[in-house]
Amino acid sequence: MEFKDSYLGNPLVKRDGVQTSFDKEQMVEYAKCMQSPAYFAETYIKIISLDKGLIPFKLYDYQRDMFNCFNTNRFNIVLACRQSGKSISSVAYLLWYAIFHPEKTVFILANKHATAKEMLARLTLMLENIPFWLQPGCKALNKTDAHFSNNSKIIAASTSSNSIRGMTANLIFLDEFAFVDKAAQFYTSTYPVISSGESSRVIITSTANGIGNQFHKLWEGAKQRVNGYVPFQIDWWNVPGRDEKWKEETIANTSQLQFDQEFGNTFFGTGDTLINANTLMGLRAENPKRIEEGGLLNIYNDPIKDHVYVMLVDVCRGKEQDYSTFSIIDTSTTPFVQAAVYRNNAISPILFPQILEKYGKLYNMAYIVIENNDQGSLTCYGLHHDLEYENIHMTNSLKSDSIGIEMNKKTKKLGCSGFKDLLENNKLHIKDEMTIMEISTFERKGNSYEASNGNHDDIVMNLVLFGYFATSPEFENLTDINIKRMMFEKHIEEIEQDIPAWGYIDDGLDDDVLLVDEYFEQQAAWAIPPDYVDDNW
Repeated sequence: MEFKDSYLGNPLVKRDGVQTSFDKEQMVEYAKCMQSPAYFAETYIKIISLDKGLIPFKLYDYQRDMFNCFNTNRFNIVLACRQSGKSISSVAYLLWYAIFHPEKTVFILANKHATAKEMLARLTLMLENIPFWLQPGCKALNKTDAHFSNNSKIIAASTSSNSIRGMTANLIFLDEFAFVDKAAQFYTSTYPVISSGESSRVIITSTANGIGNQFHKLWEGAKQRVNGYVPFQIDWWNVPGRDEKWKEETIANTSQLQFDQEFGNTFFGTGDTLINANTLMGLRAENPKRIEEGGLLNIYNDPIKDHVYVMLVDVCRGKEQDYSTFSIIDTSTTPFVQAAVYRNNAISPILFPQILEKYGKLYNMAYIVIENNDQGSLTCYGLHHDLEYENIHMTNSLKSDSIGIEMNKKTKKLGCSGFKDLLENNKLHIKDEMTIMEISTFERKGNSYEASNGNHDDIVMNLVLFGYFATSPEFENLTDINIKRMMFEKHIEEIEQDIPAWGYIDDGLDDDVLLVDEYFEQQAAWAIPPDYVDDNW
């Protein structure tokens, strides 16, 4: 190829208007490439490898299957684990589409404009390494636009609500769509562009990023076949070189929660979880200051003088099934803080009181609240009568069997409600990774909540117990904090923000005009949840 045939002096790119004569072999190759994006990619495309530099693009089996899915279906949505090559293979498909389909407009849209431009740069690198006789010729090639001689073009832009408004598109590629801000607004404004043509195509790819966002809604709709999208999933074990050993090493270097989110295609809270999706995705685990009791106790905050601590206890049988747990909450901070977490599925309920006494005393004689169902009664008795630990919750000081709290339908319902309010209103700071894992899988089952299949909820039950106890008079006496009033006042603030600060409110009846202050009083009365009313108000 002569220098004059290159695009703007780039010897690797053919300019517009250059005529190419194919020999018989090239015609056969051109036909093969036109028919198969996988053949085109593996035969003629090169990519950058971190270890080996510029190398031929060898597709994995799932990438070939993904190309077939793109070719077969008009609307495609891909859920993929991290570092699976979904983006680079999608870019290769877009280049194939533009080269072998004349007069098409392709949009590459990413959550950031810089990301979209980077993807177009990868496409340009692929183009530069294709033989001249196979290149279409370029009318324009820059950071945001590639315009070919066959009048097809590829445009890179961000996923803002007006990025492609008023334009027409034959193929729209949305990368990492679960991480796009205001994705629902963008999708609403973009859909007219998609639907303007009968053959317009959409490819959406992303890793999971919680529930409730536009990507999750489209993915679930595709799985349930209630929209036009065809789902394609890439799991971590589909990627060659990833086995159980790789999984264990990755978890050891990160965490189980991070692995499930980044590589496990996990939508935390996919079921009807007690805690809403936004709160779940905002939870961040911290490393403990130290680990004691042979790895069974994580300490996040050391005891602080004069602080009031509450220890919440759940007891199991100690037969390596469910776990005996306790969580220590610092109630002298705002928000309340998880200070320590213990988890053991082998300890006997008879021996458990010694652990409780040890750390109860360490945390300023913490007030201990025990679920006394089944084996819990043994622990209650041993702690109170044998070890004579006095700062322990009792429902009735006159009855010997009233130590702790019985977890029945009523107390669990109130406890779940209290825990939900505390966490979703940023009144409780969770630090423990396993706690976050359990919260994320604590789902509705019938009229109650429990761990999803294959998971545990023993630490969550500590927090449900705290949610119940925090709304009791005993908690107010202990901490001088009235949770009910605190939640109620927040609700009143929200009401007052929506009401004018002066004037009259007329409900349409001539003889029933209320002053605004009277209206506030009525709204306040209506806003009090029945469970929040007590005799002290």
